[in-house]
Amino acid sequence: MFYKNHELKDRENGFTLIEILLVIGIIAILAAVVIVAINPARQFAQARNSQRLSNVNTILNAVYQYAVDNTGILPSAITASTTEICKTGIATSSCAAANLINLSVLTTNEIYIVSLPLDPSCPLACATDGIGYTIIKSANGRITVAAPDAELSVTVSVTK
Repeated sequence: MFYKNHELKDRENGFTLIEILLVIGIIAILAAVVIVAINPARQFAQARNSQRLSNVNTILNAVYQYAVDNTGILPSAITASTTEICKTGIATSSCAAANLINLSVLTTNEIYIVSLPLDPSCPLACATDGIGYTIIKSANGRITVAAPDAELSVTVSVTK
C-alpha cells in the first residue's frame, strides 16, 4: 500500500512527456501565427514606402518654394518627360551625360533644401548619379515627383 501511494505521489508532482510536447506544440503554432501576422518583411517595405512619400514631398516643396521666390518660374531643368533626378553635388555635365535632371538650384547655398534625399533602395535601384526619384512637368505646368521603385505594388507620387 505504501508503495502504491508513493507511485501516485510521483505522478502528481511532474508533467508527462505528452503534456510537455503538447504545450510546446501549442506555443509553436501561436508563434507561427504571430510571425505571419506581424510579417517583418512587409513592415520594412511599408517603412521604406513611408520614407519615399516623405522624400517626394520634400523635393516637391523645395521646387515650389523656389518658384515662389522666382516669380512663379520653375527650375529650368525640369522637362516634360519623366526623368530621374541627379544627386546633390554632381557636376551639371555629369548629370546631362547621364540624362538626369539637375536640381542644384534647390541646394545652392542650402536655401530650399540642404541635399536631395536618396531613395531607400539606392544605390541598387538608382542610376549611378541619380537619387531614385523622378520628376516631370505637365503641359499645364504642374510638377509630379514620383518614387518608381516603391514596394508592395504601391504608387508613391505627388503632384502640385
